[in-house]
Amino acid sequence: MLQALNKESLSMPKRDTAMNHFYCPCQKTPISPATCPAPRLKQDPFPHSGFDFGVIPGWEPLNTIDSPMLANELVSFRERIRNLSVRWAYKRHNHRITPGLYSFGAPDGTSPVLVTANYKLTFDKLRSHLSGLHLWILVLDTKGINVWCAAGKGTFGSNELVNRIRSTGLARLVTHRTLILPQLGAPGVAAQTVEKETGFRIKFGPVYARDIPLYLANGMQKTGEMRTVHFTLMERLAVFPVEMIHALRLVIPAILIALLIGFVQNGAPIAYPLIVIPGSLIIGTFLFAALLPFLPSRAFSSRGAILGITWAGVVAWLTHTPMSSAWPSALIATSICAYLAMNFTGCSTFTSQKGTEIEVRLSLPWILSGIFAGVLLPVILTILL
Repeated sequence: MLQALNKESLSMPKRDTAMNHFYCPCQKTPISPATCPAPRLKQDPFPHSGFDFGVIPGWEPLNTIDSPMLANELVSFRERIRNLSVRWAYKRHNHRITPGLYSFGAPDGTSPVLVTANYKLTFDKLRSHLSGLHLWILVLDTKGINVWCAAGKGTFGSNELVNRIRSTGLARLVTHRTLILPQLGAPGVAAQTVEKETGFRIKFGPVYARDIPLYLANGMQKTGEMRTVHFTLMERLAVFPVEMIHALRLVIPAILIALLIGFVQNGAPIAYPLIVIPGSLIIGTFLFAALLPFLPSRAFSSRGAILGITWAGVVAWLTHTPMSSAWPSALIATSICAYLAMNFTGCSTFTSQKGTEIEVRLSLPWILSGIFAGVLLPVILTILL
């Protein structure tokens, strides 16, 4: 069972779901929940209908709850549907759970303590790989952001970790003084500061949650494979839906710009701008994600520009459009691909936060210049000539 605890709730009943009875710590046989003197469980904090549950109702802050709360260890079908909708940007910024201390299985004072973010997609991914284990999960308030991004933003950080350890009474609950943090959270946490403030020593666990059972079985020793971030094709394409949804906001402006260019360029085929400009939205999201490791250049915007130029050239060749007519649309498509590719820095492990800030500062001016030049120059030339 997965339970959220306050610091006073150190003795907990376990529920037998098949019999709808509890194994009370005060009794040796199953009894009715009403007669159990131990703290009672608030059952199933998830709503019973619909998929739109966002912030889970009933998962209250630890300093306000009166008793532990109970939820299923397994990620339900309804939760999987909700997680899928989040990947398509549906209420993505409200998909979180209450921060605090959770028990997984039947942990005791010697059980390991994992630390994670309160982004529900992250939390569900973690617990889906912990079947059969008994441990504690300390969930930090990262404002519904995943571990890696929250570490860069500072919400998965030393101050929040120290405060969460103190507010949950973790030192009274476990006899050891070791916390296992995800490796991708390392940029936000100063291990020495946390140990000095709380007495808990930090160990950075595997990159992937699927390796946690083996990591614990090996005495918290990581192999080289556990330290490696792969960012495979499927992992890259997993972030494509949300990027595509954001890019769809540009579809109507892209079509209008294509029509404008086709109108001002007398004698030029209108098919070319109508294909190459809106099509750059797909090229800059899906195709860029798929080809990311194989594109030259280090800067994401440059990689996107290379892909955009290639796309514009291929379409010009297929539609038999001369470059004298194709260059405005090609310039706009190249700029759009560069912009969408630059957005991908926040989804990739190929960059750092500082590197991303520098790239945005240097690349955004020429991206905007390319778009404005592609739109305005044909109009100006048509008026002048």
